[in-house]
Amino acid sequence: MSHSERNHVDASLSRRQFIRRMAVLGMGAAAAGSLFSLLSCAQSDSSVPIQSPQPEPAPKDLPDTGPAQPASHLVIARGQDTAGLVEAALGPLGGIERFVKPGNDVIIKPNICVAYHSYEYAATTNPEVVAALVRLSLEAGAKKVRVMDSPFGGTAEQAYERSGIGEAVRAAGGEMEVMSPFKFKMTEIPEGLDIKSWPVYCDALDTDVLINVPIAKHHSLGRLTLGMKNLMGLILERNKFHFNLGQRIADLTSLIRPDLTVIDAVRILTNHGPTGGDLNDVKITNTVIAGTDVIAADSYAATLFGLSGADIPAIRAGAAMGLGTMNLEDIKIEEIAV
Repeated sequence: MSHSERNHVDASLSRRQFIRRMAVLGMGAAAAGSLFSLLSCAQSDSSVPIQSPQPEPAPKDLPDTGPAQPASHLVIARGQDTAGLVEAALGPLGGIERFVKPGNDVIIKPNICVAYHSYEYAATTNPEVVAALVRLSLEAGAKKVRVMDSPFGGTAEQAYERSGIGEAVRAAGGEMEVMSPFKFKMTEIPEGLDIKSWPVYCDALDTDVLINVPIAKHHSLGRLTLGMKNLMGLILERNKFHFNLGQRIADLTSLIRPDLTVIDAVRILTNHGPTGGDLNDVKITNTVIAGTDVIAADSYAATLFGLSGADIPAIRAGAAMGLGTMNLEDIKIEEIAV
C-alpha cells in the first residue's frame, strides 16, 4: 500500500472490504481493523493529528437498543418460477439493493465444478438462479458483474458452456471470467485454526460485493457441498486442502465471508457427488435459500437431505469458531410460496 493510500481511505470502502484488502498484503485482521480506524479518523479532518484510539465504553455504558434480534435471518422461497424464487427470497432481506450499490464491482461465485453434464444433473448451479442475480445486480446499478469458478473437470470455458451458465450470464448482461492463475496470492488467514495461509483469488477479497451461489448436493468426502464448501473454488491446491477438510473449510470461511449466500436447491443431488451423472440421484425441490449467514443457510439446506448442520463437519467447525448460527431454533426463518 502506497504512502498516499495510507493517508486517504476511500469513504465508500467498508471496514470489512478494507480488512480483506489488507489480508492480501499479509496484514492480520486485528491489525488491519486498527489501521482502518486510524485512517478513517485522519481522513475526517486532515489537520488533526492521529491520536491513539480511545477505549470503548464498558458494556454497562452502552445504550439500550431494545430486545435482542435473531442472530440470523433466512428466507426460503418455493415454487416453479426459478428466477422468481431468487427475487422473492431476496425481498425480505432488503432486496438486492441492500447488498449492491450503484457503481459496485460484483462477483458471483456459483458451483461450475465440471464440464461433464448440463445443469439438469445437479452438479452445477442452475443457470436461471445465476442469471437472475446478475440481472438484479445490474438493475441495482452495479458497474460490473463477473461470474467465475475454477472447475476440476474440464476447462473453465468448457464447464461454463456445458453448464448453461455462460450463455445465461451473457444474456443477462454479466461477464464470465476465466480465473487467472496470476491472481491467486498467498493470503494470511488470521482466524484459521488448522491453516494460517493459503493461495486465494485476490479479486474475491477485493470486490465490493461477493455473492455465493452454490448448488445443494452430496459430496463423498465432505458429506454435502453447500455454501461454505463452494468457497473452495476461490483457492489453489485443493488436493492438499482435503486433509482435515471440515476445519479447513471453516478456516477459509473465516477469511472469505460472502456478503450474500443464495443456495440453489431447485434440483439437489442426493448421491454420487460432487460430479453426479445419474438423473436418478436428482431430486426436484424447487427451493431457493437466501441469507447473509452462510452457516445458517447451509444448516437449513442440510435438512433437505434429512441431515442437520451438526452432521456436516464444516458447518460444525464453523459454528464452533463463531462464524455463524447452526441451530435452526435460533434463526429467523421466513418461508415464501412463489
